[in-house]
Amino acid sequence: MRENAFRFSLKSDDMKIKSRTISKIRVFGFIALLAMVVGGNLKGEAFGDGQRFPTRYMIIVTGNELLTGVYPDGHTYFLTRTLRPLGLLCVGSMSVDDKQDDLKEALDFASAKAPLVIVTGGLGPTDNDITRQALSGFTGISLKEHPDALREMARRFRTPPDQLRSNLRRQTQVPVNGTYFKNSNGTAIGLAFERADSVIVALPGPPHELQTMVRNELVPYLSRKFGTRLPGCSLTLRFVGLGQSQIDQTLKDHVFLPPDVTLSSQFGGGRVDFTFSLPDDTPQGRERLRELEQKIVNYLGDNIYADDETSLEVCVIKLLEARGETLTLVEVGSGGSLAATLSDAVGVEHVLVGAFVAPTEDKMRHMLGISDNDWTNVASDKRIERLTAQCAETTGGQWIIAVGEIQRDESNAGYVTVIFRQPDGNCERRKIRVSGAGELAWSRLSTQLLDDLRRKLK
Repeated sequence: MRENAFRFSLKSDDMKIKSRTISKIRVFGFIALLAMVVGGNLKGEAFGDGQRFPTRYMIIVTGNELLTGVYPDGHTYFLTRTLRPLGLLCVGSMSVDDKQDDLKEALDFASAKAPLVIVTGGLGPTDNDITRQALSGFTGISLKEHPDALREMARRFRTPPDQLRSNLRRQTQVPVNGTYFKNSNGTAIGLAFERADSVIVALPGPPHELQTMVRNELVPYLSRKFGTRLPGCSLTLRFVGLGQSQIDQTLKDHVFLPPDVTLSSQFGGGRVDFTFSLPDDTPQGRERLRELEQKIVNYLGDNIYADDETSLEVCVIKLLEARGETLTLVEVGSGGSLAATLSDAVGVEHVLVGAFVAPTEDKMRHMLGISDNDWTNVASDKRIERLTAQCAETTGGQWIIAVGEIQRDESNAGYVTVIFRQPDGNCERRKIRVSGAGELAWSRLSTQLLDDLRRKLK
């Protein structure tokens, strides 16, 4: 395989073997165990107490951007966190380029390790999306347009099926031996290539598409195909304004977690999700989780913005709607990130009056129609207030968030001046530190601004 074509990590007993004799014993034992697991209908054989061996699986994450450091691999974390409580054991994960040869070599390796292989990415309409054809060639299972998938694609694009572009129609091809998974958040359907002794699943690359598909489509499929458990009851608390380690330490110090409660967490962009799960979905289990939630709220309630899938953006939108108030954005130092993160949120059209984005404050004042004479008479450290006032006059927005240019303090740390203008005209001026650069810094800044607004609206 080409150098750097893929990277992988294995969690296998094989890596701990000390002697050739022990190696043979363990290898033969592993082969016997694997034969039991993949035999018959791919479901694990039962132990004496009725429990089954976990279903082993491998993950292949495709995309050149993963190998060049543009994006981190979040799919492995999500899949292992989601599937482990259901009786699935991940024995390895790889990241590979969007190339047929690289993907084939990865499939050769992965399919030899486990009866289930999950591939992510490469199902879209571009020339680089080669996963569908690569899996068909590897498995020898041909593809065929599925009439239901074709009708859904035509409905999504509001055009007759025979007028769909060829690259879109290609996304309606599914394995003749296998099935497909609906995508409620995009056009790329998921695929399952079913062979006598193994299954290869393909999932779309965008996280919001993949994660919804895993929960709604893949998990029930794996239960039917491999006999894995369905999810028990769970509670997800969404935190903002605290780090993962701070939340974890508070839980350890103040909240007792029973041994049958599985705890997992996910973080990014200044937000942290903690999920508490029980193996069975029963009324008693749900009541236990409600009691657990109340204990956590007693210590961390100010930093919890949701106990379901509600995003921070939707939380803010609902608070604005409940008050019958609107929001306008003026963004310079935040690069339009606040407008971008709000634009996809449900209900934003009811509260967002407008969003103005410019690379400098001077260009922003031209956009808002502030004259040269007016602008030059304003002190440089007061110009963000002038932009806020002009925006209020121009748009009539009740709440205004205005973000000034990035500045440097005496220690060379970056910061922006932010104005929160309330419906009564009062303005709060704040300096907010900007850590890092680019999208990550903007994401953290947007999260902090949304959380500040959330607290003011409560």
